[in-house]
Amino acid sequence: MRAPKGTFDTLPPASAQFVAVRDTLTAPLRRAGYGYVETPVFEDTSVFARGVGESTDVVAKEMYTFSDRGGRSLTLRPELTAGLMRAFIEHRLHTGGLPVKLWTVGSAFRYERPQAGRFRHFTQVDCEALGVDDPALDAEVVALGVQGFRDLGLTDWQLQLTSLGDSTCRPQYRELLTAFLARLDLDEDTRRRAEINPLRVLDDKRPEVQAQLTDAPLMVDHLSDSARAHHDAVRQHLTDLGVAWVEAPRLVRGLDYYTKTTFEFVHGGLGAQSAIGGGGGYAGLSAALGGPDLPGIGWAMGVDRTLLAVQAEGLDVAVAAGVRAFVVPLGAEAKRFAVRFVGQLREAGVAADTVYGDRGLKGAMKAADRSGATHAVVVGDRDLAAGVAQLKDLRSQEQTAVPLGELLSVVRDTVGP
Repeated sequence: MRAPKGTFDTLPPASAQFVAVRDTLTAPLRRAGYGYVETPVFEDTSVFARGVGESTDVVAKEMYTFSDRGGRSLTLRPELTAGLMRAFIEHRLHTGGLPVKLWTVGSAFRYERPQAGRFRHFTQVDCEALGVDDPALDAEVVALGVQGFRDLGLTDWQLQLTSLGDSTCRPQYRELLTAFLARLDLDEDTRRRAEINPLRVLDDKRPEVQAQLTDAPLMVDHLSDSARAHHDAVRQHLTDLGVAWVEAPRLVRGLDYYTKTTFEFVHGGLGAQSAIGGGGGYAGLSAALGGPDLPGIGWAMGVDRTLLAVQAEGLDVAVAAGVRAFVVPLGAEAKRFAVRFVGQLREAGVAADTVYGDRGLKGAMKAADRSGATHAVVVGDRDLAAGVAQLKDLRSQEQTAVPLGELLSVVRDTVGP
């Protein structure tokens, strides 16, 4: 048996880096007071059809949709924002203080052509601030993503930024863009996409389409006064926060719900699949899902893609220490002591383990080495009778006899948590 095409397993010891990247990206959110949310891996299909947008490739081509035994159409989530917004509405979080600041992390699924850096199963960290339209909040959300990259030590990345306007300027721009696209030599599928959302055509990666878009009108050149003031304020707040960006007037992103502030993080070491995260504002998403007409802004960072960026830069991501103390018992009574003592060490906050199965001293010490522990507690039945245990430094090979009554405190102070 093998994992399905386009998926992968994350296994130790390499998984320690994956966890370190995930936790580093989420740490700034926890420090900023964002609350954790857990939502289902599958939702009613309409959550994504209405939320993500029917003109997107995600909805039209990439969703894993199925009927359950009750005949309901369900879909494995292709992204996390729409499901989180559904929960925001269902549980009436909007009736409390605003903004509501939330984060989550989990798997998403898209039926894409597998290639380097792009899989059918992937993990995202998702950050959302809901209910308030404030350029300062936009800047905060962007800066929290930036902080995660900085904490990882990444340097070869770039923040691309633009505005996709608001309800006062999007309709007029849509007319301009639609008229422009009508003059181009486009295939029938692309023309249908343009009828639903002409912005989607700007996101078409095919060279023959991009070659015709050189003179296409850009949203950033047709912003309303309020949308332009909002965009200017976001840029000023980012400057005040020490966040650099580049203007990306052709940036569209792959989902329909974005408005106003829109951004993407790209990395120079990942080739064609350079995006490692991105997001933006979405003024109409809540209303589209049947909730109140409230704005929001957020982003999603690919944990798998960010890990590739970390590896591309050759960074040694700080991995949380694993086992620090390994107890090696020699004899039946010593085995009972080892099991009990490991439990005591763990209760005291020390990462500890012991050997299982029938192994002699040589096999047990090999297990201790494989665990990554810095110290081993070697204890035999004779040691128990004498009231001592041997504390061995596995790096220097120095060994010290420690009275059993002092063993817990000595090991805790020696190896740390």
